[in-house]
Amino acid sequence: MKKSEWDAAVVIALGSNLKGPYGSTRELLEAALARFADEGLKITHQSSWWRSAAWPDPDEPAFLNGVVLVETELGPRETLAALHRIERAFGRDRRRRNAPRTLDLDLIAHGRVAMDEDGLVLPHPRAAARRFVMGPLAEVAPEWRLPGTGEAAKTLLLSCDIGSDARIG
Repeated sequence: MKKSEWDAAVVIALGSNLKGPYGSTRELLEAALARFADEGLKITHQSSWWRSAAWPDPDEPAFLNGVVLVETELGPRETLAALHRIERAFGRDRRRRNAPRTLDLDLIAHGRVAMDEDGLVLPHPRAAARRFVMGPLAEVAPEWRLPGTGEAAKTLLLSCDIGSDARIG
């Protein structure tokens, strides 16, 4: 991928620690990805699936996480709304923060957009500290740079302090 393509990338992190009606969290995540095109999100790159203990409570079921890069004509707010529609279709309950969940879709970055307004902060304010985000991102886009700091995903991965047990698998 060329630098200009990294700059335009829309980065979405996925996670699940409840399989819902599916046979596994992997099946649930794959089914969720199949819905992206219907929402105007064309997947261009997909990481491996990474396993990690639940955070902040490791006694909860473990997570399966990954990252996708997408192309879209949607703006940041419309992209977030699309992700929330997909979450709802998979039974996401947002009433309790950091609770176990069937599907968690986080908008990590929308190109080089930097914003903090009306409940949408870009780039995602905690992504750079999370190994279960930076690991998969560094896998598919090691030279992707965090808007604002310019640090590469492969460099950010080295300093992650949340989800330090995250591994491919």
